[in-house]
Amino acid sequence: MAVREKVFDVIISCFKRHGAEVIDTPVFELKETLTGKYGEDSKLIYDLKDQGGELLSLRYDLTVPFARYLAMNKLTNIKRYHIAKVYRRDNPAMTRGRYREFYQCDFDIAGQFDPMIPDAECLKIMCEILSSLQIGDFLVKVNDRRILDGMFAICGVPDSKFRTICSSVDKLDKVSWEEVKNEMVGEKGLAPEVADRIGDYVQQHGGVSLVEQLLQDPELSQNKQALEGLGDLKLLFEYLTLLGIADKISFDLSLARGLDYYTGVIYEAVLLQSPAQAGEEPLGVGSVAAGGRYDGLVGMFDPKGRKVPCVGLSIGVERIFSIVEQRLEALEEKVRTTETQVLVASAQKKLLEERLKLVSELWDAGIKAELLYKKNPKLLNQLQYCEEAGIPLVAIIGEQELKDGVIKLRSVASREEVDIRREDLVEEIKRRTSEPLCTC
Repeated sequence: MAVREKVFDVIISCFKRHGAEVIDTPVFELKETLTGKYGEDSKLIYDLKDQGGELLSLRYDLTVPFARYLAMNKLTNIKRYHIAKVYRRDNPAMTRGRYREFYQCDFDIAGQFDPMIPDAECLKIMCEILSSLQIGDFLVKVNDRRILDGMFAICGVPDSKFRTICSSVDKLDKVSWEEVKNEMVGEKGLAPEVADRIGDYVQQHGGVSLVEQLLQDPELSQNKQALEGLGDLKLLFEYLTLLGIADKISFDLSLARGLDYYTGVIYEAVLLQSPAQAGEEPLGVGSVAAGGRYDGLVGMFDPKGRKVPCVGLSIGVERIFSIVEQRLEALEEKVRTTETQVLVASAQKKLLEERLKLVSELWDAGIKAELLYKKNPKLLNQLQYCEEAGIPLVAIIGEQELKDGVIKLRSVASREEVDIRREDLVEEIKRRTSEPLCTC
């Protein structure tokens, strides 16, 4: 939790820096709210046992509950973040940060705005957070659902198979094109020549020059949807350049994002392992953040079908936790799990009353302080406790100190001791412990 709190602090301060308010929603929703929103992943939803009354399910993500909340409260614009646990009947893989119960950190902008401005800010937020967490080099892949759909149409994929072929394409970051093609043809009944045409497109990735190139593509440019998507991406790249993050972004035609509700721009951030030899393509370690535009979701929950355009992102914080924890282990760095500034100790027996008086003075002054719960603890045990808990200071009371109106303040690391007048103790502790704590 100590590591997690530091990660959450970075994320929340970024969300607040961009003007978001925070909301919360119940951990379960009506089953019908979640049905039909997640494509092939719907089988991972946890249904609560039917005990009479409504059929309920545990939330699978924070986006569908957000859309339901907007529709129920007739909100047409809001910029919000939401950090909470979600639930999936998945096969857990601890090392990859894949669990059945895990945190999501979402930021979304809902409302009717000019094209690509909120989308660009979402990508900026993603880059700010991943940079501040210092978990290594990353790349954000960007695509657009309309470009994918246009591409499927001109390659000859039947309408009814768009979504299922989409989720096959989405596996390209994990398995080879051959395997994806076999799934499309073998399991999903696509004609091999159609799969090959898709293959020619989805294996391309690049920057704004690829957008320009596809705008000139004789077939793709004839498709109205794809043309809109490419036009928007061109604009997006202009804004990303102005926001100073264009070098982190790659237009990648294989990015599909398996969720059914995306309608426009989609993106996913992957961590790059440093390439083994110079000149090799950097390897992705897996997604650490993702998001996109979903303009139709709120309308699904509104009785009159009123749409509220939305775009947002989700930080894959569990995966980030495992990376940060592995890094700390590798550095053999001990993470402090408490923030105690000082231990109130005594060098002689029968000083419990004095220790209680002093620790109470310190608490009342806002100092984080502890004492051992023994009447007559040995000084050595008290010092040892500080070493183990990483407490930087010890305030030692003895008979002589009480007579002189001073407290002996000992630095645990350097072992040096100084007598401080009792009335100056609070200020001295604050001065000594106000250096920024290690933010690793």
